[in-house]
Amino acid sequence: MKNLICKYQNYHTEVVGKITFKHHLFKCNDFIFVSPKAITTSRYAAVITDDLSKVKSTSVICICEHNKLNEFNEGDIVVLGKNGVITFVYEINATQNVIMITEKCNHKCIMCPQPPVNKEESKLSFNLRLISLMDKKNKREIGLSGGEPTAIGDDLITIMKAIKKQCPNAPVTMLTNGVMLSNFKYAYKIASCGIRDLQVDIPLYSDIPSIHNYIVGAQTFYKSVQALYNLAQLGVRIGIRIVVMKNNCNRLVKLADYIYHNFPFVSQIAFMQMEFHGNAKVNFKDLWVDPYDYKNELKEAVLLLNDRDMSPMIYNSQLCVLPKEIREFAIQSISGWKDIYIPECEGCIAKGKCAGFFESNKQHHSSKIIKFTTEF
Repeated sequence: MKNLICKYQNYHTEVVGKITFKHHLFKCNDFIFVSPKAITTSRYAAVITDDLSKVKSTSVICICEHNKLNEFNEGDIVVLGKNGVITFVYEINATQNVIMITEKCNHKCIMCPQPPVNKEESKLSFNLRLISLMDKKNKREIGLSGGEPTAIGDDLITIMKAIKKQCPNAPVTMLTNGVMLSNFKYAYKIASCGIRDLQVDIPLYSDIPSIHNYIVGAQTFYKSVQALYNLAQLGVRIGIRIVVMKNNCNRLVKLADYIYHNFPFVSQIAFMQMEFHGNAKVNFKDLWVDPYDYKNELKEAVLLLNDRDMSPMIYNSQLCVLPKEIREFAIQSISGWKDIYIPECEGCIAKGKCAGFFESNKQHHSSKIIKFTTEF
């Protein structure tokens, strides 16, 4: 999530609100007013401005540098944190907004960029408040992530029904390891939430159970497999995600063939480069493989699935390390607030079409990065 640091703030508890540049007569406590001009805004949840002397009257004040005021858009939802950090939890112009359901998880994936916590305060009230502030006309994707979203049990159903009510036309994608969805009754509850455009993405890291189980840190391969069948039976659109690393890169073709023969009903399969943060950073030596070194296995796997109408995609990958035959499958998938290009990319005509790099991968990337100066 995008963050800004404020120069001054006078509050001691978190403030959540929708950004506005307009004057409102009703439900003003839902809004955080942004203006560089002298204002009287005591009826708003907070005011964000660039000069304390311009604020006539308000109970909550946040002062940002003048050029940072352009970072806000009408309809964004932000959290004014007690530490002076402004966090954008919903961006009106983003192609996808992600709701962090929980940081708990029943897996301990060796490459997880955001390792799970054992204890946390429930995020349910906060997330219901967040959803209530979302644009009712929103047609852009809402992601449900974690941690493991299903770890909160039926509270997840409550959240999904709230999304359905507030944003009935928004597609929803949930990233889950599928363990809880191996229980058909729970999978049925998810499928019955009434979200018209729902996709559930489940990771499958190998066609060999022991390899998959080692990567996720739990003996749950067959539970994830059962979840895929349960969701298919319930008519839910399904995606499979494959993070590629040293442990599984040599079996990408066999995994692709396994998916085709066992899960021909899935809607898409995404092959993903790792984000070197959290556990991935800790286990770097055991996980890292130059993406250029498995390019041929990736090409064969992607083309095998494509030839069988299985909708393969490539996430987080740089076009210059991909064989030309599969560059069309690469998606610009990294969130804008953590997407960067490195000096080797300067002058590349593919910039903007290429996924770029996670900011945390600045020091850990392929040694074969080059810039395209002609057609790519």
